[in-house]
Amino acid sequence: MREELVSSANASGRGERPTFRYESRYWRTGSVRVAGVDEVGRGALAGPVVAAACMFAPGTALPESFAESKRLTPRQRRRLAEWIRQHAVAWALGAASHREIDRYGIVDATALAMRRALGRLGPVDHVLYDGPSLPGFDATSSTAIVGGDAVCASIAAASILAKVVRDDLMARLASRFPGYGWDENAGYGTVAHRLALRRWGPTPLHRRSFRLGSGEEEET
Repeated sequence: MREELVSSANASGRGERPTFRYESRYWRTGSVRVAGVDEVGRGALAGPVVAAACMFAPGTALPESFAESKRLTPRQRRRLAEWIRQHAVAWALGAASHREIDRYGIVDATALAMRRALGRLGPVDHVLYDGPSLPGFDATSSTAIVGGDAVCASIAAASILAKVVRDDLMARLASRFPGYGWDENAGYGTVAHRLALRRWGPTPLHRRSFRLGSGEEEET
């Protein structure tokens, strides 16, 4: 069974603190192994899309500082990522490379990265993931939550882990391809990044299916 929801935060435009209320819907029915999944890097011009999957036990107490990744500083994300690794029942990562993004398209590549993370997590009763419905989840007991990283704790945790891992990766890659500012922009289309593209052209890690340097992040 696949379901799609729109979070109240997304519908109203107000920020919320993520909780386990979505997971509790399934915990109450006996589905204990509920996984939250999210990705980072979907709109970047270079590098992979990275996904994480996280699973918590019923009754887990969230720290006061817990929030969606976008509302956290890099230091806060790093501290929470360590808390997640220590307190999650299980967590796992998956990715789709820039070549796979160009080959399959960003939507299918995003779904691929998320399925890879789930595949490394072990048995799962139900999947909660951020965004609209994705291909490949039809046969899975899953719920797509638009704006889920703002309201669903497992999804928010997955987003934090994926963000920390991908940012660290892009910072390391910045030393191989200096001038594009990946240690600061993580491959996203900032003004400095686009100016570098116009000056030096794309690196082997840029997504050729994207409109590089055009001021747009969509695929061509």
